[in-house]
Amino acid sequence: MTDSRKLTGDTAGDWAIGSSLRIAGVPIHATFAEAFDMKMTRLIVTAADRQWCEAAAAAMVGFGTSVIACGVEIAVERELAPQETPDGRPGVAILAFAVSGKELEEQIPRRAGQCILTCPTTALYAGLIGGPSVYPKRVPLGKTLRYFGDGNQISKQIWSTGLGEGEPTETEATRYWRVPVMDGEFVCEHDCGRTEAIGGGNFILLGRSIETVVTACRAAVAAIAPLSGVITPFPGGATRSGSKVGSKYASLFASTNEGFCPSLRELTKTELPSGTKAVLEIVLDGASFDAIAEAIAAGVVAACEAVGGDGLTGITAGNYGGKLGRHHFHLHDLMTGREA
Repeated sequence: MTDSRKLTGDTAGDWAIGSSLRIAGVPIHATFAEAFDMKMTRLIVTAADRQWCEAAAAAMVGFGTSVIACGVEIAVERELAPQETPDGRPGVAILAFAVSGKELEEQIPRRAGQCILTCPTTALYAGLIGGPSVYPKRVPLGKTLRYFGDGNQISKQIWSTGLGEGEPTETEATRYWRVPVMDGEFVCEHDCGRTEAIGGGNFILLGRSIETVVTACRAAVAAIAPLSGVITPFPGGATRSGSKVGSKYASLFASTNEGFCPSLRELTKTELPSGTKAVLEIVLDGASFDAIAEAIAAGVVAACEAVGGDGLTGITAGNYGGKLGRHHFHLHDLMTGREA
């Protein structure tokens, strides 16, 4: 829930009416988004042309919206121009987040094997640049996928120094595998690093209609899309099924967050200001606190400017009073200086 105060009916609008911060006429709730620690890796997928690259990436990130059931939260971070990729071909960077390193080590080779290895002309590389001296914890790529070559696979080591973040002082080798396939060969880096990250950053758009909240949502996601180190893993960047931890049914880990359901306004305790007819939530995973903070600020401003107070009754965020995670994104702090 957004905070410890639970109001019923239209009295929930008190926070919006008295809000000290407004952007384009939209009240911003004095609350915080609560996020938690995750493990992350970054991958680079390339192909002979943009169409094959996008097809492979779409398959790789499919069914990757929530760790509740998908194992990982995974999405395209951004497109890469040929000059930004290891082999000089069109590419995409993909970020994947999991609750444990073990989960990443299981999920990434499985998705890569079924979605990248199978796609014509593709290659797969580590996106976190640096060997074990920079990222000691590793996620297998070609280390696992090479066996598809059935003994015909070959490897090559390339030695280099100054591998990026952390600038290792010793020379390190990067191993690549060449696996024979029917269109030639599949080139794949042996493994990739993983690092600490943050998941569950969020902000919630409260709309006067589904049309206005969708317009605001799409503007927010478009503003976030160019930013590095952050993804919005849900379909189209948003979710309508904002959840709370637990359920009346013992078998469920999460269930509908009734305080944000407009249809339950008169039946349960509500978090919604008067006039709210539809709600969408944007969830963010990021490589750092700053990456998520920048994305929330950019998304909130874009959403407010897209439809203003005539379209949104307010913007808030989801938290559990600080009990879920140690990373807190206070909306008013993030939006300071952006009032309009």
